[in-house]
Amino acid sequence: MNPAVELHSHPELDERIVIVRAGDEVDAVFVRTERFNVLIDTLGTSELCRTALDLLEERAGAGPLIVVNSHMDWDHFWGNAAVAGRAPIIAHATALDRLRDPATKQVLIDKVGEDSRFGDVEIIGPDITFSGSMTLNGGDLTLELIHTPGHTPDHIAVWIPELRICLAVDAVEYPIPEVWSRSAADLQLIRSSLQRIRDLNARLVIPAHGRTSSPSIVDANLAYFEALADSVGALEEDRLRNGQLGSLNGFRLEDFVAIPEGMPLDTLAFYRNCHETNLGATVQAHLETFKSA
Repeated sequence: MNPAVELHSHPELDERIVIVRAGDEVDAVFVRTERFNVLIDTLGTSELCRTALDLLEERAGAGPLIVVNSHMDWDHFWGNAAVAGRAPIIAHATALDRLRDPATKQVLIDKVGEDSRFGDVEIIGPDITFSGSMTLNGGDLTLELIHTPGHTPDHIAVWIPELRICLAVDAVEYPIPEVWSRSAADLQLIRSSLQRIRDLNARLVIPAHGRTSSPSIVDANLAYFEALADSVGALEEDRLRNGQLGSLNGFRLEDFVAIPEGMPLDTLAFYRNCHETNLGATVQAHLETFKSA
């Protein structure tokens, strides 16, 4: 069963920006400008996206629609079929590499096996891609699409300078984001992307998971990765190769961040897995320092 779709806001959030929440699954964001409307992400199914568009109809008015896919994770773009042919879909150029990867279709096959609601999903890619950054000039508001890799290679965040609001999607997350792989290179990318978002000095930072708008979450995410690096850096090389490191006192998720009260067990398990990947990437980065020494 699809989660319920609801429209939300945050304190101090401009009325031209609306959070489109699909239950506990993911938040998309709608932005109304003088020249056009922008939907950042289309949720996990076309049915969810159509419901969202119906709810947004009164706020959208007669303005044309532009869709931005922040990255090719299933919960962010599988609703594309609901807008295909009626709105241009924009994504970073590296999104095409992910769409060509057989793993993308395998994720859909696996999801259909878990939940019949994904049976009607049609994987539809972007119409327009860019490298580096891209700017959408809406007249009263500017949307700067910034490449922020690390969580995924194709990830982009959206910066609205007039309001000093960053729509950080999955580059920032509460309680922690997840690096793309256990490689030192991807770890450096996610830390650099977090630093880039922090350097924006945003008034509000809105991720797709975590239901927060506080810019302090960026500092908290950076501090988490720094604490991981410090803890791993204090170990000798033989201990770094312990495959059970994440289960030891001092290296568990709760040793680095406070577990939100009332977090469902399946969500907690998800973030424990995220932490394992982050820890693995941090270990790999430190092992590489031994090789170069």
